[in-house]
This record gives sequence, structure tokens and C-alpha cells, in this order.
Amino acid sequence: MSGHSKWHNIQARKGKSDAQRGKIFTKIGREIAVSVKEGGADMATNNRLRLAVQKAKENNMPNDNITKAIKKASGEINSVNYESITYEGYGNGGSAVIVECLTDNKNRTAGDVRHLFDKFGGSLGANGCVSYLFKRKGTIMIEKTAQTDSDTIFMLALEAGAEDIEEDEESFAIYTTPEKFNEVVNSLETSELLLASKQIDLVPDLYVELDEKKQELFQKMIDNLEDLDDVQEIYHNVSNV
Repeated sequence: MSGHSKWHNIQARKGKSDAQRGKIFTKIGREIAVSVKEGGADMATNNRLRLAVQKAKENNMPNDNITKAIKKASGEINSVNYESITYEGYGNGGSAVIVECLTDNKNRTAGDVRHLFDKFGGSLGANGCVSYLFKRKGTIMIEKTAQTDSDTIFMLALEAGAEDIEEDEESFAIYTTPEKFNEVVNSLETSELLLASKQIDLVPDLYVELDEKKQELFQKMIDNLEDLDDVQEIYHNVSNV
């Protein structure tokens, strides 16, 4: 997504109702659990866990919930084993969609995701059908304030190794390679800049824009996919969603 639409998505996520926030906590808890099982409980050496905990804090997840999720995955508390699975397909208007899931029941998840693609005019495809249109990049969002100095942000980000910077009326979107992500984040945080969001994303090479009717249908598909507990992240190349 462009920096502008991505910023609005961050704002919307932070303004979720209590019920929706509970779903977000469930998703983040799963991500923490899988991160610990794959790379251990030390955030100093487990970058995936560090990012998951950062996301938890950005979404105001209580520290007790974070600690409990880490303990579950470490075997201190009984836990459920989740498996990572990714689905690729097409939304209406020729849009490309990637859905990353963590599930304890692949058959259930596959059926739920396929149903929503079909229901809203899309189609689920084989692995690789759209992923070639995306590149994995570090994405750092900075909210603009009255004190924000554009030149300083551009200079700091580029000197730290950022690949690209997008600016609009409300925010900066800074893109890095996954390898340079931590270095750029540390440089910006050392300079006491307030980062609204920082994570590794799949960023499309090219965007498509849908007309109003198709955009509305596509948005409904995305909203319904996000409501599935098994769905962790959704990436697409629609510029006006």
C-alpha cells in the first residue's frame, strides 16, 4: 500500500472497538508464540519476536498478555501449535492479494479463505501466482507533526541505508531491505523520532486502482478476511484501499 493508505490503516487499527481489539490481540499472540518456537524467547537474537512484541505494544496489548504468550510458547504454560501458511489469489479488477495465516487447522483455514475470495468476486490461486509482484521490505511509518523536519528525516533514513522514502500530507513511509531494517530503525529511534509503525511487509512493485464499485467489493473482501482469527497479514496492490 502507499504510505498514505498505510497510515490510514494504522490509524484505523488503533481505533478498533474492544471486540475487534480482542481479535487483534489473538492474532498477535499467535505471532509471538510462533516466533518463540522458531527462534527462542530472547528478543536480542530473535528479530521476528522483537517485531511481534513491537506490534503488540503499538496496539496497546497489555504486558501481561505479551508475557503470557511468550511463556506459552516456551513451554511454561500449555500451548497450541500453530502452522504458518500463505494463500495467494486475485481480487476483483485483476488485483493481487496475499494472505498470511497461522492456524491449528489447515483445512478450516483454507475453506474460510477460499469462501471469501469466491464470495467477493475473487479467486484463490496456486502458490507463486502473484507473489512475484511483491518484494519483502522493511516499512517504517512516521506521523507528521508541527515539529517534523522533512530534510532531517530524509537525511537520517538515507544515511542509515533506507532504499526509498514516500511523503504525503500526513506521514512518511520509509522502505528498507530486510537486512537494513534494524539499522534504519535504530538510527531513527536514536534521533528521538516517534515511529508510528515498523515492520517487515510485502510491498507491491506496481499498483492498480479500482473504480468505486469494484473498490467497495474489494474492501468488503479484505475486511472479512481480516475478521478471520487465522489471518495474520494481508497484502495487496490496490492503491485506493
